[in-house]
Amino acid sequence: MRTSTRIAGVLTGLTLALGGAALVAPAAHADVTACINQVERELQGGEASAAIRTACYDAQSGNHEKCVTGLTASSVTNGTAVSACKVAPD
Repeated sequence: MRTSTRIAGVLTGLTLALGGAALVAPAAHADVTACINQVERELQGGEASAAIRTACYDAQSGNHEKCVTGLTASSVTNGTAVSACKVAPD
């Protein structure tokens, strides 16, 4: 195999690997943001507290029940908590 062909293959592989990582990383962040935004809509302009943000991150890590419990403890209605926690997981 020629050196130029080998280098082209390595560069192509790196490009695909780095490009794939860039596409995946923002999606996880967007899901947590969607959870927070949904709660903030219920708060009618109020900003989400640290407890609300933590609850949304709990949902992203797969702990849906902890997310719902955390949001309802922060005075979010159960319906909004359940739907917000559903949009957070990856």
